[in-house]
Amino acid sequence: MDACLYGTDGFYSTRGSAGRSRGDFITSPEVGPLFGAVIARALEQWWQEAGCPDPWTIYDVGAGPGTLLRSIGVAVAETRPWELKNVDIASGDHDLAELPSALDNCVVLANELLDNMPFRVVERRDDGLYELFVADGERVWRPSPVRLEQLELPVGGQVPLLEQASAWVANTLDRGASRVVVIDYGATTTAELASRGGWLRTYRQHQRGHDPLAEPGRWDITTDIAVDQLPSGSIVTSQADFLRRWGIESLVAEGKDYWMAHAAAPDLKAFRMRSRIAEAEALLDPAGLGSWLICQWMPG
Repeated sequence: MDACLYGTDGFYSTRGSAGRSRGDFITSPEVGPLFGAVIARALEQWWQEAGCPDPWTIYDVGAGPGTLLRSIGVAVAETRPWELKNVDIASGDHDLAELPSALDNCVVLANELLDNMPFRVVERRDDGLYELFVADGERVWRPSPVRLEQLELPVGGQVPLLEQASAWVANTLDRGASRVVVIDYGATTTAELASRGGWLRTYRQHQRGHDPLAEPGRWDITTDIAVDQLPSGSIVTSQADFLRRWGIESLVAEGKDYWMAHAAAPDLKAFRMRSRIAEAEALLDPAGLGSWLICQWMPG
C-alpha cells in the first residue's frame, strides 16, 4: 500500500496534491466554503478558551490544494493573530517532519488523512490471527505476529490495523498540540468494521474500484478508520452533529436572507450565499459526508 500510494510511481506521487485537484475524489472543504466557515467558528471559541494566545497556529495536515484553510481565512477576522499553515503529505512515512517539535497554542486538523496511511489487513481464524501479504502480485495469508486481545474481533472477521494512523495521532499529541481534530469516515469500534465489511476502498476520478491490487499506483487505496484503535480520550461526534453544534444552520439562514434581499439584482456574494443551501445538504447528508466521524483530542 505504501508503494502504491507514495512510491516513485505511486498514486499521490504522480497525481498531485492528494488526488483532490485532479478530481479523483471530493472532500468536505471542496463542497464549498461553508465547511471552512463553520470550522472557523469552532476555532474562534477554542482560541478564546485558550486565553487568546498570540499567535494561534492552525495546521491542516494532508491539506491537498489548501482549500480548507483558504475558507477559514476568508471567514476569520483579519485582526485575529492566527497563522494558517498547510502541511501536505508527500510520502508514506507520515513522520510529522513538517510540524514543529512543540505544538503549544496550535490546532492540528487532519481531514481525510488517516484513511490513507498504510495499514495492515488481518483476519481472525480458529487457530489465530492471519495477515494479508502480497507476494509476486498474489494475495497470501500468513500467521500474523500482531496481538489483538484488546479488540473484539469474531472468527472470520477481517479488519484494518491502523498502526501508522494511531502513531501519528499519538506523536502529534506528544508534541503538545492544544487540540487535534481528525475528520474521516469510519466506525467507533473495530468490531463494527468487521461486521459490516466494505471498509477497504479504492477510488479514481470519483469511481469506486473493487481490487486494490489492480493497476498498482493508479488507484487511491483507503480504509474506514476504527476509533478504538486510535489513542484514547477523544470526543467523537458525527460530522453532521459537529456542524450543527457550531452553527451551520444559522449560516445557511443568513445565506437565504441575503439571497432574498438581493435576488432581484444579485451580486457575486448573493450567489455564494445561496450556495450555502446546497452545500449544507451535502455536508449534513446522513448517507454521505454527514456520517463522517470527527474525533477531537484535547490534552490536559
